[in-house]
Amino acid sequence: MLAIPIEYWILLLVAVITVGVACWYAGKRVRINNDEALLGSAREQARGILEKAVQEAEAKKKEANLEVKDEMYRLRSELEAESKERRAELQRLERRAIQKEESLDRKLENFEKREEALQRKEQEAEEVKARVDDLFRRQWSELERIAGLSMEEARKLLLAQAEEQIQQEMAVQIRNAEQQAKEESDRKAREIISLAIQRCAADHTSETTVSVVQLPNDEMKGRIIGREGRNIRTLETLTGIDLIIDDTPEAVIISGFDPVRREIAKSALSRLILDGRIHPARIEEMVEKATREMDQKLREDGEAACFEVGVHQVHLEIIKLLGRLRYRTSYGQNVLKHSLEVAYLAGIMAAELGADVTLAKRAGLLHDIGKAVDHEIEGSHVAIGVEIARKYHEHAEVLHSIEAHHGDVEAQTIIASLVQAADAISASRPGARRETLETYIKRLQRLEEIANDYEYVERAYAIQAGREVRIMVKPDKVDDVMAYKVARDIVHRIEEHLDYPGQIKVTVIRETRAIDYAK
Repeated sequence: MLAIPIEYWILLLVAVITVGVACWYAGKRVRINNDEALLGSAREQARGILEKAVQEAEAKKKEANLEVKDEMYRLRSELEAESKERRAELQRLERRAIQKEESLDRKLENFEKREEALQRKEQEAEEVKARVDDLFRRQWSELERIAGLSMEEARKLLLAQAEEQIQQEMAVQIRNAEQQAKEESDRKAREIISLAIQRCAADHTSETTVSVVQLPNDEMKGRIIGREGRNIRTLETLTGIDLIIDDTPEAVIISGFDPVRREIAKSALSRLILDGRIHPARIEEMVEKATREMDQKLREDGEAACFEVGVHQVHLEIIKLLGRLRYRTSYGQNVLKHSLEVAYLAGIMAAELGADVTLAKRAGLLHDIGKAVDHEIEGSHVAIGVEIARKYHEHAEVLHSIEAHHGDVEAQTIIASLVQAADAISASRPGARRETLETYIKRLQRLEEIANDYEYVERAYAIQAGREVRIMVKPDKVDDVMAYKVARDIVHRIEEHLDYPGQIKVTVIRETRAIDYAK
């Protein structure tokens, strides 16, 4: 194999490189030409797009200018129309202001003319008033001369006549009102009260607490006293009562202010007498037993009273206090029976009037509850009863009825008025109560004193056991019409200054006698 000189390889390499460089250059020129062609084409396209954009921009500019011109024209038109309307409104306001000003000028002119006329009339009125005053003074002087009375005397005379006339008119009105009220109320009240009394079957006899214990023989007195009086002292100490052992045959008197304690002592002493064993220990045992039985009896009596009138849900302490009323009397009338009777009457009248029957019965039953402990607590039985009812949460109507049943406060409800009426009926019926002679005489004297306080009363007499007062008036000072007013005034005085059961009739008598003698 022939060896190729290195020069040929160098030449071949140079040739190959030259050919490669020529090919590369030719390709590059082709690309450059292509790029230049593409660049020219792009420039032509860009120029076309730019020209088209410029044309469109010119068109839009022209269109925008047209729209702006249209909008400016529209706004100018609206502004001109608004300005025109405002000018018209201002012209109208100006015309109205001118008219008002002209009207005010006319009114001012009229006012000035009227003021001048009024001034003239005022001057004329003053002149007329001066003439009238002068004429009045002359006429008044002439009247005083003719009548023989001064102006002050005439005024007093007229006032006296007017007062007399007003009093007569008041008396006539009082008489008419009384007659009308009696026509309407007497019939209904009489019907309701009579019905209530007929339906209430209460006992007409009063019970009294027995304070005498019968003995089998007089020897028992010594045993009751005991050695050196220890038995009787023990019994008196435990019960709080006094034993009176005197010459009364076969009897021991029990004296005590508390009726319940007196009943306990009576029961214990009766048991001791039956048992025969009387000594301090046995006395203590019997008193304790009698006390327990009395507590149970008080509760039973109170429950029976509540059940009898149909009053339920009563506090246990109030039930016990009701039981204590069985041994309490007022003017000889048993207070528990009186309370039951008031409850019946109040319930019946409440039913007739359409009021709450149960509440009326409850208020009637508890209206005298304070009398159960009025000997232990200071105060009137009304105030004590209110406190007891309030303590055990009784109804407000019940509290008010207790407070008002004796007139300490004015009755504000129909229940309180019914309890007042029922209490008066129960206390004033025949045989219900007994009064002491001293109280009775004082009431009669006070009745006559109240009537005789009036200057036009000639004589006054309390009759029918203080149920009526008859008054003789002076006929020259009281006429037939004024007699009604006199009766009303005296009734008010009696109601304000006197306490009494039931009602008092006031009769005013005016008598005129014509006397002559035949000769």
